[in-house]
Amino acid sequence: MRDPEVVLVGHFSVFLARQLLVNERETMGKSKQVGNHKNGSKKNIAKQWKTKRRTKDIDQIHVDMIPTNAVKLLKQEVDYDVTGCAQNYCLHCARHFVDLKTLKDHFRTKNHKKRLKQLREEPYTQAEAERAAGMGSYIPHKTAEVHTQQVEENMD
Repeated sequence: MRDPEVVLVGHFSVFLARQLLVNERETMGKSKQVGNHKNGSKKNIAKQWKTKRRTKDIDQIHVDMIPTNAVKLLKQEVDYDVTGCAQNYCLHCARHFVDLKTLKDHFRTKNHKKRLKQLREEPYTQAEAERAAGMGSYIPHKTAEVHTQQVEENMD
């Protein structure tokens, strides 16, 4: 079956057929994704890398440290989609670990100790922001005592 463009009569049809063959030869070995790095979907690649492994913010962890929320997070049901079946969770770093030994090793790491130090300061509130803007009397920033969570040795 012939292409509809080649059906034309005379020399023009031969010319068109030759052009189609030349175009096919030129594109046969070339990749069709030349210059793809300038594509609009890759515009904010730095932002994608920064947010790939984003963890909870400090104020969100303060909410998790409220005793009722902490019990729910530390006593989670078995979930096979989460690392360690969601049984070994560091409340302060908002991370799941494979087993109890890894969780205990994490408690001695520099990152965990840094997170505990960050959590000593209470999160800012709207009332504190208004006081800082001159809409009330200044009250110094509060600090809280934060300790590493207790780990149960029972392996069910």
